[in-house]
Amino acid sequence: MRRLITPAIAIAVLAYFGFHAMNGELGLVGRAMIERQVAELEGELELLTAEREELVARVSLLRPESLDPDMLDERARLYLNLVHPDELVVLRPAAAQQ
Repeated sequence: MRRLITPAIAIAVLAYFGFHAMNGELGLVGRAMIERQVAELEGELELLTAEREELVARVSLLRPESLDPDMLDERARLYLNLVHPDELVVLRPAAAQQ
């Protein structure tokens, strides 16, 4: 009976580590989940990078050395909700204004 205790403990330890090597957070199954999350986050990063580049381009139009009078007028009218008396106003849904 004493001769079986050491191999039984060794087999239990190997089974424990083998199970976690397959199903653990960093095991083979966990690796697939991590790779999927990386792919999702890279896609989100691409979207955010494109959005940031668009915002940088719009902000650069408002810098004093490259100030676009039409864009300044458009932004002021949008935020202040003002029009000239002789202008025609076309109302659009809020989502379509961007």
